Amino acid sequence: MRKHALIASAAAAALFISGCATEGTGMTDGQKRTATGAGVGALAGAAISAATGGKAGVGAVAGAALGGVGTYIWSQNQEKRKQEMQAATQGTGVNVVQTQDNQLKLEIPSDISFDTGRYDIKGNFAPILDRFAEGLRSSPNAEVRIVGHTDSTGSDAVNNPLSLNRANSTRDYLMQRGVSGSRIATEGRGSYQPIASNSTGDGRARNRRVEIYVGERAQ
Repeated sequence: MRKHALIASAAAAALFISGCATEGTGMTDGQKRTATGAGVGALAGAAISAATGGKAGVGAVAGAALGGVGTYIWSQNQEKRKQEMQAATQGTGVNVVQTQDNQLKLEIPSDISFDTGRYDIKGNFAPILDRFAEGLRSSPNAEVRIVGHTDSTGSDAVNNPLSLNRANSTRDYLMQRGVSGSRIATEGRGSYQPIASNSTGDGRARNRRVEIYVGERAQ
């Protein structure tokens, strides 16, 4: 409970501080939104990283990237990418959607991505990533964020690094297929953000997942 309170407090503080910092700077509204979002993300990212046993500095960098949202656009490239990934993942259980802030989100369940307790990519996940990498190579302005999750089985000492290792393995696979690592941010959230009850086997399976987000900024 204390860890979750820390995360919420950091985000609130960042919002106040970032808002004050952009007043009177001559920034456009879009620049202010990006700067404010980056500030929120930086402090919240540091808090999340600290709460999950990571390095606060690393979390702040990733958080700044995550916080700089609000300027994403839903371009023709994004729509095409969505349709292509929906076709490529049809029948696999992978969920492909457009988020409210105009990012493309791929939610990959554990039976597709990783075996229990492991972070090496399974064979049936590879073709999906191959198709995904192909689209990214033709979209140099796209930004990618990969988030790993676990169920609540086991301790934070196990789950937190496992979730990050899964995200990093996904990033490394994309890099091996020609996607620049500078475009990809990774994060592990352990068991902190379940999407189903951890009291059932089906719920735990849904919580063991990797989420991939793709956003394009207005030029």
